[in-house]
Amino acid sequence: MSQVADIVDQVLEVPIAPSFSRLGPIVRSRLDHWNSEYDVTGKVMVITGATSGLGLTAAQQLAAAGARIEVVARNPKKAADVCAQLNAQTPGSVASVTADIGDLDSVRSAASELLTRHDHIDTLIHCAGALDATYGRSPQGIEQTVASQVVGPFLLTGLLLDALRSAAAPRVVWVSSGGMYSQPLTIERLEMTAADYDGSTAYARAKRAQVTLAEMWAERTAADGIQVHAMHPGWADTPGVARSLPTFRKLMGPLLRTTEEGADTLVWLAASDELPPSSSGSFWLDRRPRGIHRLKKTRESDTPAARRALWDWCEAKSGWKFPTSVGM
Repeated sequence: MSQVADIVDQVLEVPIAPSFSRLGPIVRSRLDHWNSEYDVTGKVMVITGATSGLGLTAAQQLAAAGARIEVVARNPKKAADVCAQLNAQTPGSVASVTADIGDLDSVRSAASELLTRHDHIDTLIHCAGALDATYGRSPQGIEQTVASQVVGPFLLTGLLLDALRSAAAPRVVWVSSGGMYSQPLTIERLEMTAADYDGSTAYARAKRAQVTLAEMWAERTAADGIQVHAMHPGWADTPGVARSLPTFRKLMGPLLRTTEEGADTLVWLAASDELPPSSSGSFWLDRRPRGIHRLKKTRESDTPAARRALWDWCEAKSGWKFPTSVGM
């Protein structure tokens, strides 16, 4: 990366809007000379939320690069359609598992099915997640946003940990959101109630928790050689944005990223040979590591005690505990 590219990157990043819009990848890809040729032949990659948007785009590109994709989706028909579509392009490359990531029993069943099919998993991508306008609870009584984007992915990672450890160069990638910059790390207010529920706030708090958990997973699995990353796609024109944020989508118009531009860093993190082990735990946008705080209130909230509380809370809610003999 050149000094000019670094300067331009920072100029884009400071005001946020140019960085998060499609201007970001257009400029950065040229200045940093992005290479998007990957070879992941035979690698097993599990992707949640792969029936539309960024997850589908990532599945398409990774399958084309040779990966064996496992689509984890709650809608069996959509999953079957995706499998048919991708297998028509790259025969035998894609299979599916039906699971609602917000339902912990469903997650356990999905993990069991995956482990019967694979003795190792090279990459786990957490892409499932929606901005729900109305309050809901999971079958286990957890607020739905937190269940599907924090507790469920935490449990799935834990249940697949041994399979990840058995891979040659395993990775876990969390797809977060730039919205997390607006919310501090909190356990007391992570689960909103029906009375105070706001979809955008609930989503941003869950995404903050994801980024923190990615850092903590990276610490705990470093000795096992597992790289853990979080990324945010910028403002991409996905079906989720069209459904949940129609006014924002209308205002942004052509400045929104395509799904290919939004998923680029996700695919790069899953497939690139350029990532050094020391980069594990990083938070990425447009193939560059980013700070996880922009506001004083979020920086002050990010204490060792708050982090420990988040991890303990996830273990308690999921019913899975990190084995003390592994990693740390």
